[in-house]
Amino acid sequence: MTMLARMRRHKGWLKWSLGIVVVTFVYFFVPNTFRNGVGAESTDVIATINGREVTVGAYQRAYQQQLQQLRTSYGGNIDEQMIRQLGIAQRIVQQMVDEEGVLAEADRLGITVSNAELGQRIIRMPAFQENGQFIGDARYQQLLQMQRPPLRPVDFENDLRNSLTAEKLQAAVAGWVRVSDAEVDEEFHRRNEKVKLELAIFTAAQLRAGIQATDAELAGQFAAHAETYKMPEKRRVRFLAVDAEALRPKMVVTQQEIEAKFKENAASYSTPEQVRASHILFKTDGKDEATVKKLAESVLAKVKAGGDFAALAKQYSDDGSKTTGGDVDYFGKGTMVKEFEDAAWAMKPGEISGLVKSQFGFHIIKVTDKKAAQTKTLADVRPQIEEQLRWEKAQAEASKVADQIGKEVTLPADLDKVAQARGLTVGDSGLFSRDEPLAGIGFAPQVAAEAFTATPGKVSGALRTNQGFAFITLVETKPPSVPKLEEVKDKVREDVIRLKAVNVAKGKAAALAQAASRGNFAAAAKAAGVDVKTTDFVARGSAYPEVGVNSLVDNAVFGLKAGATSAPITTDTAVIVATVKERQDVTDAALSAGRDQLRGELLQQRRGDFFAAYMTKAKQKMKVAFNEAAIRTILGG
Repeated sequence: MTMLARMRRHKGWLKWSLGIVVVTFVYFFVPNTFRNGVGAESTDVIATINGREVTVGAYQRAYQQQLQQLRTSYGGNIDEQMIRQLGIAQRIVQQMVDEEGVLAEADRLGITVSNAELGQRIIRMPAFQENGQFIGDARYQQLLQMQRPPLRPVDFENDLRNSLTAEKLQAAVAGWVRVSDAEVDEEFHRRNEKVKLELAIFTAAQLRAGIQATDAELAGQFAAHAETYKMPEKRRVRFLAVDAEALRPKMVVTQQEIEAKFKENAASYSTPEQVRASHILFKTDGKDEATVKKLAESVLAKVKAGGDFAALAKQYSDDGSKTTGGDVDYFGKGTMVKEFEDAAWAMKPGEISGLVKSQFGFHIIKVTDKKAAQTKTLADVRPQIEEQLRWEKAQAEASKVADQIGKEVTLPADLDKVAQARGLTVGDSGLFSRDEPLAGIGFAPQVAAEAFTATPGKVSGALRTNQGFAFITLVETKPPSVPKLEEVKDKVREDVIRLKAVNVAKGKAAALAQAASRGNFAAAAKAAGVDVKTTDFVARGSAYPEVGVNSLVDNAVFGLKAGATSAPITTDTAVIVATVKERQDVTDAALSAGRDQLRGELLQQRRGDFFAAYMTKAKQKMKVAFNEAAIRTILGG
């Protein structure tokens, strides 16, 4: 996690745990189909997990929180079409079920959070402290009310209690997991060793010109690797679709509905005053503060003397924002730690601060822009609101029609009867595999999942599609099979040509490596007809030119000393010869300073992985029930 993310996390009201939740309670940005009597009611239950309920009301709160965040981040340019294109509505349902599953397991084990524990955690949060003291109940409630949308203390505290419960459950289940010193040191070296490289890259794509594949070569490749060309199981269905998009133009939206929608969501159409800043962070955690301050002062002198702020941030900052020259983007009041925020808001665009001390270390801050608060009028957002309401009504109408059809369809022949009576059409998907789109429907995970568990002669219930709903009946199943060569001849030909091109590349790379061992790498590459590509210092897991992230290249280059040249490194699509120009090896001081923080990260990761596996098994024993009608409405986005 970047230091910027941690800074925001201490004041970010959208993350209830404020840095304390071990199990992530993430609410995704989801469509709001619960307004003005359209769709489900806030008390409707989406699902139950061992008696614990997931309600539409919780969904609504998550939506409003995320909507405000996205409009703040993207200037309000978020509409219902963009929301639908995200296609994550199914995941939010599953996420909420998973969250309640964690709490259900805590119930089973008798793990609870007392009012005293909850109160102690609240008063210790940096967001609610000033000069090391709790700000008091009145200001605490005022801060919650200032959020957009406003927060009720009872909602905030319920969510925080759930987060603390999850934290205690994970501690009980996975607290025994440990990470040894040797494992920490090995991982620190793996993450922090860096090399600067010169690369000569021979790609199959560059060398394939003129290469041909004979029939004998195709037959040999296919015979040797027939299983790799195996075709997955495919199925074909007939379907009756209820298209919400087709219903949209028929939906009537009144002026009163638009005004009510605007009034209800007025806070969502306003953007608070914002400032944009960049910073250079010098972390003090685990370091000698005086030494860090001396370095920060020397960099500040360079900045004040006219040095390039972005370049200095990239060179010196201990924050993940260094990759963007220290830019932390726009933020409003109440979203950063107090010291950073006070300094930024006190400056004008173009001004640079002195050293600013926070709990994270020393900051040098540059303000780059400020935006005044903006409130959009009804006229500004009327088209957006009207389109949203029209879509919500179309979804509600599609859901209503789907419910009616569900009562009328029993046998496959009923699909045609209902389609004729209602002016709809019955389509044919053609053969498709689990991860392929269906003709006439497109990608529809719920439809595909149903198709691959269906039996002939049956008709499904209403299934969610991107356009609305569909009822399907299975008409053909094609088992997995190894195809005939003629069916996959083009793919086999591509493989043969690629392999032959890689072999050519191997020969050229071997000659270059031998020549480079006797003299200048750049000269050897030029003689081989390939350009040399130079990298900055890169760590393991970095993307290399042409081949991207590649463990084979990592293993080869990080095993070389400075000045050494590798043997040819063969990947699927290229052959690389690399020379190490410089190395940045891990020092004992850096390892000592970073060991504890890395140990914490590894512990959190390993305990999280163990806990996730534990919960997967625990959920298998839970009773989970879904309200399909409510879910169809929720997935209307």
